[in-house]
Amino acid sequence: MTVHPPTQRELGFATRQLHGGIAPSVAEPRPRATPIYLTAGFVHEDFDQAADHFATGDGYSYTRVANPTAEAVERRVAELERGAEALLVGSGQAALAVTLLGLLSTGDHVLASASLYEGSRGFLLENLPQLGIETSFVTEANDEAVWERAVRDNTRALFVESIPNPKNDITDLAVIARVAHRHGIPLIVDNTLATPYLLRPIEHGADIVIHSASKFLAGHGSVLGGLIVDNGTFDVERSGALFPQLTRPGRLGGPSFAERTGGRARIAYLREVAALRFGPTASPINAFLINQGIETLSLRVTRQSANALGVARWLEQQPEVHSVDYSGLESSPFHGLARQYLPDGQGSVFSFTLAGGIDAARRFVNALEVFTHMTHLGDVRSLILHPTTTSHTLRSADELSQAGIWPGTLRVSIGIEDLPDLIDDLERGLGAVRTAG
Repeated sequence: MTVHPPTQRELGFATRQLHGGIAPSVAEPRPRATPIYLTAGFVHEDFDQAADHFATGDGYSYTRVANPTAEAVERRVAELERGAEALLVGSGQAALAVTLLGLLSTGDHVLASASLYEGSRGFLLENLPQLGIETSFVTEANDEAVWERAVRDNTRALFVESIPNPKNDITDLAVIARVAHRHGIPLIVDNTLATPYLLRPIEHGADIVIHSASKFLAGHGSVLGGLIVDNGTFDVERSGALFPQLTRPGRLGGPSFAERTGGRARIAYLREVAALRFGPTASPINAFLINQGIETLSLRVTRQSANALGVARWLEQQPEVHSVDYSGLESSPFHGLARQYLPDGQGSVFSFTLAGGIDAARRFVNALEVFTHMTHLGDVRSLILHPTTTSHTLRSADELSQAGIWPGTLRVSIGIEDLPDLIDDLERGLGAVRTAG
């Protein structure tokens, strides 16, 4: 009898989120769950082994440099995002800061979409200028010609969100990637709200992907973490002169990052210099919990996206609701892009606006019993927030209106509860609005 080998095909996403990137275990026998290596440092076996580690980087010495629990997350997310290598840091904000501070220098320029998470926008507007780095914002984020005209000789990065927070106004990644690559500069994409299950920006031309792992990847609102994923295709011939820190010799005249690591020069520099020196180290406990969360990512995001579409469709029919910003709705101007980039679901974070303004928003939020009123996203529980008086309170009235955020605008992050219970709770909120009216 002839025995035929099994067909070689790629594992599905759900299988890879369980089995991808398994870290080598320092302990024997190897446990099935990734161990928590809760230690500041690791013992060197002898004098020569210590010297070899510091010469080559192989093995472990100090958790700020490398930790097996963190590496398990890094390998798994790099695989899920189709990247070459990933770096785990202490928060999503740290992921953005390490990426930009590692790649940019005084006199450089960042070109970013105007539709961004407020923490990212504040970093670009207030922190980078202190270092002599300027940011310009593109309001027509899906117009290739607008991006092209805005690129300067000193532009060193383009930055967007795949699903912008809070408006769910989908970004045409391939369009922006073409602009970035014509100029030899990286496209950096915050993929937090899409997750690698719904969208993998590297497949559409992104060079670097960042995540707030505190959100959907972890999934339970219990830990902080951030991830940087690089596509591993840094081109020294095309971009080396733009990023001299990657191409100049080492401090003692040794090989440059580009010579030593090739296409992975960016992520190697971020790991070995930026993150190491700034020190936003992720706790091994947080790394363990993020890894546990990733194992159910596709299940949660599928349910959350389905619930979000159901909630958005229901809200769209309510007379007290002025508008719903969700790309899964056929009425959305971004529905075509959503079908192109997000065929498996349009995420679960979006905004809607009550016709009654801030007074209606206050009554609505205070009447809810199932939705949790808090600053967070991507939780298994449904969350709600009023941006004007919380996350966007530092924006002027003109800036808020330009962003499409009005006094009655509310942001929701839909969880995995039963959809009828969510709709009943939203009806409770609208009932409070009607009673006051």
